[in-house]
Amino acid sequence: MLTTFTSLWLGLESLKLWVNFPGVMSFYSDASTESMSDELETLGWYHYDLSRHAAEALLLSNGSDGSYLLRNSNDGPGCFALSVRAKDSVKHFHVTRKDNGYVFGFNEFTTLQDFVSHFANQPLLGSDTGTLIVLKCPYPWRVEEPSIYESVRVHTAIQTGRSENDLVANAPSLATKEGYLLKQGAFVKNWKQRWFTLNRYELKYFKEKMCEEPIRTLDLKACSAVQFDYSQDRVNCFCLVFPERTFYLCTKTGVEADEWIKILRWKLVSLFGLCALCRSGGKWDIFYQ
Repeated sequence: MLTTFTSLWLGLESLKLWVNFPGVMSFYSDASTESMSDELETLGWYHYDLSRHAAEALLLSNGSDGSYLLRNSNDGPGCFALSVRAKDSVKHFHVTRKDNGYVFGFNEFTTLQDFVSHFANQPLLGSDTGTLIVLKCPYPWRVEEPSIYESVRVHTAIQTGRSENDLVANAPSLATKEGYLLKQGAFVKNWKQRWFTLNRYELKYFKEKMCEEPIRTLDLKACSAVQFDYSQDRVNCFCLVFPERTFYLCTKTGVEADEWIKILRWKLVSLFGLCALCRSGGKWDIFYQ
């Protein structure tokens, strides 16, 4: 009996050493060594409970156009989000797990292998905004970095008498968006197509998508309202009210206009609270996940 137990123990230890051998599990999390109940853990670009904010920060700072990752969504079990880096923004798409398969866009995949093979062929995605994006390369969950730490030579406090209640974590939301919009001129009331990018609390517009320098940068901290506009002889129009000027913008579709208004109002609410929403005549709607 003792010999049998010893053999079993040695076998388990050998398996453990193999599993934890450097390089064997380079694409998996530490949790995956304990349980492989979720097959998504075998994906090197599944980022588990990475938040929307962290996904945008990660892809914008270190990703490239077409980089993407898969993460959990707040919609519940079996719901995921595919975060994709565009030129100056990060787009998010729904992915759902149904039975043993996956649903993404117009396609259903019966196995995880079929799902991954679809991405290997670099799918082209287009949304209501009309912007096309190619899914080029997954962003890995594990990226090697050198284990280098700074030594502490000076360590003192700038303030005194404060407690943990005075320690407030703070970081601005990214909430990025980009796309072509028609903008009405300030003096000559004609409409010109401009490329718009939204990041943090700045709305920039460029002459063309590939231009490096913006024509103008609008600080949303000075914006008092965002709302649909029906005064212009165009459909799908909305306006941004600033002290010195009201900017009139127009989209190709009503869905696209609604998306821009929703994200811009969300930023005003995060800045000024619900009173900003009242000025915009909007409806409180938490839509981020």
